Amino acid sequence: MTRRVPSKAERAAAVRREKEEHYRRSFHVEPVSRIADRVAEQVRDYIVENDLEIGARLPSERKLAELVGSSRPTVSQALRSLAVTGLIEIRPGSGAYVLRKPTTAVGTGVQMMIELEPDSIDEAVEMRHLLELAAADLITAKPQLQVTGIEEALQRLRAARGSASEWIAADTNFHVAYVRLAGNRYLTSVFESVHDIVVTKAYERWIVAGEAPPWLTGEEFGAQIALHEPIARALQDRDHAELVTALQRHQEALEEHMGVRR
Repeated sequence: MTRRVPSKAERAAAVRREKEEHYRRSFHVEPVSRIADRVAEQVRDYIVENDLEIGARLPSERKLAELVGSSRPTVSQALRSLAVTGLIEIRPGSGAYVLRKPTTAVGTGVQMMIELEPDSIDEAVEMRHLLELAAADLITAKPQLQVTGIEEALQRLRAARGSASEWIAADTNFHVAYVRLAGNRYLTSVFESVHDIVVTKAYERWIVAGEAPPWLTGEEFGAQIALHEPIARALQDRDHAELVTALQRHQEALEEHMGVRR
């Protein structure tokens, strides 16, 4: 029996299929979360390059996807991560709005350090705390300082039950408002950059899952508010010792949530 010899076209098709299979097996698909991180950075750049003011509306997800060359689901995830850092606010049915201007060089430098040495996030968490303590020294040394914005920031925290994005935006607003009272723009800028990175790492898996962590729901939510109320009271009273104690309790809770080694 004569064996049939494949035609030239059939041989070419077989080679093509073999190459496609090899490519499929060897091709490394970049994790979605990493792609979303890159898109989030592109959106940050868009805000800076277009000099968008606080309150400005970002383009729609479809338009942003076209601008950055990505998919709408990836853009949606990137926007959620930016909302977590308090950079933007997502209003259902309305779109995404700028809450504050992005920090640039400092944040980029810290982010690069953590990407090179992931374990160094522990040091970033510690640095964040040291910056808050430095602010405490400056604030309580100014007895005539008007403590503004803290009570409003606290009310916003109370209204953020059950939503990771709303809570983190409110939490960022609270802590940045606190540090801003120190009256040092450089301190505030560095704190914002470090806080952004720490809070993003703290809630990263919840952002990806689109869920709220247990401490933002049910009875545990009250404990989160109770961590912030003493900070506000100590500020109003200009009580340095109480302020440091309140900041330390908050730091310990943050370290526990992040599994930071002490």
